[in-house]
Amino acid sequence: MRRLRPGALVLAGLLCAAAAGPPARSYPHSAVLDGAAAYRLRWGRRGSALAFRLEVRTRGYVGFGLSASGGMASADIVVGGVERGQPYLQDYFTDENRVLKKDPQQDYHLEYAMENSTHTILAFSRELHTCDTNDKSITESTVRVIWAYHHKDMGEAGQNYHGSNRGTKSLRLLNPEKEEVLSASLPYFDLTNKDVPVPDKDTTYWCQMFKIPVQHEKHHVTKVEPLIQKGHENLVHHILLYQCSSNLNDSVLDYGHECYHPNMPDSFLTCETVIFAWAIGGEGFTYPPHVGLSIGTAADPQFVLMEVHYDNPSYTEGLIDNSGLRLIYTPVLRKYDAGVIEAGLWVSLFHNIPPGMPEFVSEGHCTLECLEEALGAERPAGIHVFAVLLHAHLAGRAIRMRHFHNGEEQKLLAYDDEFDFNFQEFQYLKEERTILPGDNLITECHYSTVDRIRMTWGGLSTRNEMCLSYLLYYPRINLTRCASIPDIMEQLQFIGVKEIYRPVRTWPFIIKSPKQYKNLSFMDAMNKFKWSRSEGLSYNELVLKLPVNVRCSKTDNAEWSIQGMTALPPEIERPYKTEPVICSSSSCLHCSLFLTLLFVVCVTASTIGNIGPFV
Repeated sequence: MRRLRPGALVLAGLLCAAAAGPPARSYPHSAVLDGAAAYRLRWGRRGSALAFRLEVRTRGYVGFGLSASGGMASADIVVGGVERGQPYLQDYFTDENRVLKKDPQQDYHLEYAMENSTHTILAFSRELHTCDTNDKSITESTVRVIWAYHHKDMGEAGQNYHGSNRGTKSLRLLNPEKEEVLSASLPYFDLTNKDVPVPDKDTTYWCQMFKIPVQHEKHHVTKVEPLIQKGHENLVHHILLYQCSSNLNDSVLDYGHECYHPNMPDSFLTCETVIFAWAIGGEGFTYPPHVGLSIGTAADPQFVLMEVHYDNPSYTEGLIDNSGLRLIYTPVLRKYDAGVIEAGLWVSLFHNIPPGMPEFVSEGHCTLECLEEALGAERPAGIHVFAVLLHAHLAGRAIRMRHFHNGEEQKLLAYDDEFDFNFQEFQYLKEERTILPGDNLITECHYSTVDRIRMTWGGLSTRNEMCLSYLLYYPRINLTRCASIPDIMEQLQFIGVKEIYRPVRTWPFIIKSPKQYKNLSFMDAMNKFKWSRSEGLSYNELVLKLPVNVRCSKTDNAEWSIQGMTALPPEIERPYKTEPVICSSSSCLHCSLFLTLLFVVCVTASTIGNIGPFV
C-alpha cells in the first residue's frame, strides 16, 4: 500500500479523533462496467446530487464519464487517482473532435480516495444539473456511461492513453431504490429453451410453450430474472411471456416453433396476454413488496408461451441457444395481483416512417374510450402503475408515455430521451401513478431515419419499428392491450393515391390509380414517392391528426366492445414541453483543499494495517 507522509499521519491522528472518520455512506445501486470485473461502479442519490464510488483494479488513474453517444466525442469526464499519497480528481470535457480539455468549472467533488496494492477507490459527487454547458445533465433517461483506467497516474507521463482498458455501458442512474425483501431460500422454476437452432437470418422470433409447475394453492412470483446463455448477450434481444388458454393440454409442450409463421401451431394463437417482458440490457425485475404475479389459481396462467427475439444481423450460422427466464415465488401472499397492459401503436404496416428524416414522431393511443369501458366495468377506482418498459427498435431515439386526465396533461408517466436500442428494461416509477376511467395514455416515439433511403415499416424485425409501452400495475383487471392503428387510406392520399382494388384479396393491397402507382402494392408506392424533409414534416403533421382504430383486448382473445371502432386522437400540445431544469451552481459546493485532504487522510489512516484487496 502507498503510505502517506508521516506529517500527514500526525495531522490525521490529531484531527481525525475529533472527526471520527467520514460518515458511512450507502450506494444502493451498483454495476460492473467491464467483462473482467475490474471496474465496479456504485452510486446513489443525495438530494439534488448523485454520489459515485469507483472500485477499479489499478494503481494508476481512473476515468469516468457521461456521453450522449457512448463515445469520447462531446463527453463529460472526470479523472482521478492517488499519486505519491496525494489524491487528485479533475473535471474534464471533450469537444466534438474528442480533444480532452480541463473544465473551467469544476463540478465533481472528491469525498475520499484510497489505494492499496491492487485497487484504487474514488468516491465523489456531482449535482444533477450544474449550469455548466460542458457537463451533461443527469435525468431519468438512459445514460451512456464511459469508463477507462491506466496502470500509471495522470501526472507521471502526461495524458496516458488508456489503450483497451475502456468501454461504455448504458445505465439508468436515477432509478428509484428498490426495497429487496427476497429470501435466498425461496423456490423458483426456470423456463428455458432447449438447444434452439437460431437461423442464419437477421431476425427470428422463437416460441416455446411451457406449463407452470402445479401449485396446490395460490403463490406470488416476486422476482423474474433473465437466464441468457453466456456469449449470447447481443443475440437475445427480448423475451415476452404470454398467458395462454386454460383449455390446452400437455400435448402442446412437445416442441417449439418460429412465431408468426404460417405453420405455427394453432395453440400458440391462444396466447395473447403479456404477463412479463424483458429486453436487452435489462436485469432481473423485483416486484414491490405489496405486489406479486399470481400463480396457482384457476384465473392464473397454467400454460405460458415464451417468445424470444433473436437478433442476428451478421447472419452467423450454427448458433444454438438455451436462454430463458427464472421465476422466483413465495407462498406468503402479497396484497395485490400484478397485471401488464401493452399500450402504444399496434404493430403493423400502417405504422411507417419516411426515409431521410432527422426526427419523425409516431403516437400510439390508449384511448379514453377503451379505458372508460374497461376500467369502468372492472375497476372504477382506477389501477396503479408501478413500472413501465418503453420499447422501440433501431431507429428509436426517444420515447415518452404521456398521461391525460379530464383532458389535462399530467406529469410524464415515463420517458427516455436518450433511448438505447441495446438497453431496454422496466423503469420503476418513483411514485405509483393512478390511471382512472376516461384517462388518455399516449406512447410518443421519436425516430431518426437520416441513414435510410427507403420507408421504415412497423414490424417484427429490428430494422422495422415498434412504438410500445408495457405497464406493470395492480390490481389485475381484464385488459391486456390498449393500442391504436392509424388510418392507412389518408396516409396514401398524401402521396396521391386515388383508388385501390376492391375487394382486398392480397396483402399488402394493390393500388388501382393514379397511373404512376397502378398495380403497385401500397408499400412499393410509398417507397416510389420522392420524399424530401419538407414532405416528411408535412406527412408527420398529417399522421398525428388522423383518426385511429381502437384496439382494446381482454384475455383469451376476447375483446371489449370498443375494439375496432374509430376514434379521434385528443388535441394535445406538440411538441411536449419539458419541465424547466433548475440547475445548481457549483461555487457553493467547493470544499477547501485542506478539508478535502483531511477527509482523505482520515479515511486512509483508519484503514492502514487491515486493508485488503477491494472487490
